[in-house]
Amino acid sequence: MALKYDVVIGSVLALILSTGVLSGPLFHPTTSEIEASYRRADSIGRVWSSQVTMATLEPHWIENGKAFWYRHEATDGTGSFLRVSSATGEKSPLFDEKKLAAALSKASGQAVDPAKLPFRTLTLEGKKLQFEAMSQNWSVNLDTFLVEKLAPTKRKFTPPELWIQDTWPPSTETSTSPNGKWKARIVADNVFIRHEVGAEKAITTEGSSSAYYARLSWTPDSSRLIAVKVHPGDRNKVYLIQNSPVIWGPAKLLQRIYDRPGDKVDTFDVLAFDPTGHAPAFVGESIEYGDLPEFRPAKNGAFTYEKIDRGYGRYRIFRFDPSKGEISTVFDDSSPTFVDTTAQVDKYLEGSDEIIVSSERDGWHHLYLADGKGGLAQITKGPWVVRGVEKVDEKKRQITFAASGVNPSEDPYFIHYYRINFDGSNLVPLTPAVGTHHAVFSPDRSSLLDSYSTVQNPPVYELRNAESGGLISTVDKADISRLLKGGWHAPLPFKAKARDGITDIYGIACFPTNFDRHKRYPIVEDIYAGPQDSFVPKAFSPSLYQQRMAELGFIVVQIDGMGTRNRSKAFHDVCYKNLADAGFPDRILWMKALAKKYPAIDIDRVGIFGTSAGGQNAGGAVLFHPEFYKVAVASCGCHDNRLDKIWWNEQWMGVMGPHYKACSNIENAAKLKGDLLLMVGELDTNVPPESTYRYAAALQSAGKEFDLVVIPNSDHTAGGTYGERKRRDFLVRHLLGVEPPNPNR
Repeated sequence: MALKYDVVIGSVLALILSTGVLSGPLFHPTTSEIEASYRRADSIGRVWSSQVTMATLEPHWIENGKAFWYRHEATDGTGSFLRVSSATGEKSPLFDEKKLAAALSKASGQAVDPAKLPFRTLTLEGKKLQFEAMSQNWSVNLDTFLVEKLAPTKRKFTPPELWIQDTWPPSTETSTSPNGKWKARIVADNVFIRHEVGAEKAITTEGSSSAYYARLSWTPDSSRLIAVKVHPGDRNKVYLIQNSPVIWGPAKLLQRIYDRPGDKVDTFDVLAFDPTGHAPAFVGESIEYGDLPEFRPAKNGAFTYEKIDRGYGRYRIFRFDPSKGEISTVFDDSSPTFVDTTAQVDKYLEGSDEIIVSSERDGWHHLYLADGKGGLAQITKGPWVVRGVEKVDEKKRQITFAASGVNPSEDPYFIHYYRINFDGSNLVPLTPAVGTHHAVFSPDRSSLLDSYSTVQNPPVYELRNAESGGLISTVDKADISRLLKGGWHAPLPFKAKARDGITDIYGIACFPTNFDRHKRYPIVEDIYAGPQDSFVPKAFSPSLYQQRMAELGFIVVQIDGMGTRNRSKAFHDVCYKNLADAGFPDRILWMKALAKKYPAIDIDRVGIFGTSAGGQNAGGAVLFHPEFYKVAVASCGCHDNRLDKIWWNEQWMGVMGPHYKACSNIENAAKLKGDLLLMVGELDTNVPPESTYRYAAALQSAGKEFDLVVIPNSDHTAGGTYGERKRRDFLVRHLLGVEPPNPNR
């Protein structure tokens, strides 16, 4: 096992781990048992969450970072607001709670218990305290404890915005040079300029709707006007039909521009104009992919901008010196597969032309220092990955960052925080305790509040020095004593070898709380194999979704197979041009290893479910691996990467080619074996619903049996309450062989 068991993790799972499991007959619940399991699955999330004290601690920094406050909770339901010194960790009451309770009781006419103040959050500015209690806003002066009612907060409903692809319309603003002598603007797709003592004149005339000027900016020395020229692509549209509008009326057609793999996309030219009348200079290569470029000032009137090659095989930062007409490459990162721009670090230093960047060029995601002249020096190094940069201190030339995999004895996904010098020397661990960490830094970055836990061990909250990592104080700890008495047990972390027989694959397994070790249970995988991250829970949670699903009578697992992020570049590259792989060979070996160790798992009854990329994975499992996966529920899946958004799919699949068709669930629909449920929200603005509909049409054409559930008025979703019931029912019916509860009866 990867972890030590530092807490009593519940009698059922402890029995499994200590005595092994006896194989026996298939678990086949009665009608009353399955009804009870549904009730238990619905209730344990709420019940178990209420049985954890101090499950979270959010520091609210005050006094310019010299202190923070938080609300301490006790197991008896009482609570208090505490001030914690950032320098010493010393605790003191944030205010006199007895005086506040008395004043609030008098002002409201309702009795207020000082140990149970009727609010959990507040705003503190100096001696002025504001909070909401008893459906009223209040203000309290902490010197006089004078309580005043405030005007009620006007809560305005803001509907979620539909993501609209940018078409880069020409700017309507006038751009003034830094020295104030020139003004430029875009009129009728062309650039016009005016000197402070002259008349406005057009300096371009060829602009049109098929190649127009969109943005203008100036170099810091006012010597050049920089313009971006847009060449529009196909700008194809996707369509949604709202068949059941909330306000009664006919169905509505919604449409928007949405680039997909293979489409001709907008491209951009960068031009530099001499305002005194010289001809424009074309700056570098055309930008054939991505967003409108952003320009950052550099030294001596130069500027930098970024370029991603289509297919994501190359990422560069360019420096252009208008006075010399020279363009140079500051940073060049390329790969025979992909450059993971979704994890890209680019921290531009203010005092120099240096840039902190990241790359996987040595096989791991690490930090590098680009000197602004084309030179590159590695900062972090080793068989581990940088997960993010928290702070860059230019004066001390130090970086504070998050990373995982540094400690070889731990789960390689556990996040820790570190400090390192620009030259790669003096790597200082700031959060040394075993577990995965989340640090919140004080405003002055001198201290940090570290929360760490594992899926089995509840959070501990430590105040640490952000320079040395030294422990200032243990601020608080979560208490799960009531949770343990209530029958909870933790997920089981498990690791097994990948397809290469060398690499460890990590995951968790959740057993039902009424587990009978004399019976055999189906195994169900909760899958999301998107290459943009890793997904197996690492932090403590009293009520994981997987556990609630397990209550129905399954062993529910979640696994990070090859092709996902946060391991080596080679581990990640498995996804390249092959999203259908989804790490399935590793996942199958992992589940077989788990079943070998715990014979209560019936490896012949395997189900799978997922949403979005997980829907694609679940929908593909019963096509590409039907010998193993027997039942699948796929929600809002991207069932063909040609139908989904360009930036996500070309990042991992590269430019269009025959591999898109080979990975398509739609093209391979005739391979379906087993039982499949497809679900989709009819207003999915993320993955177009047509992806699911086309998969359904292909299955129909192939004469296959499957179920389809459309969720009216729903966006990108796992199905909501109704979809959750359909998912449960489908797995129960086909894996347990019993009829689920019928809400119509």
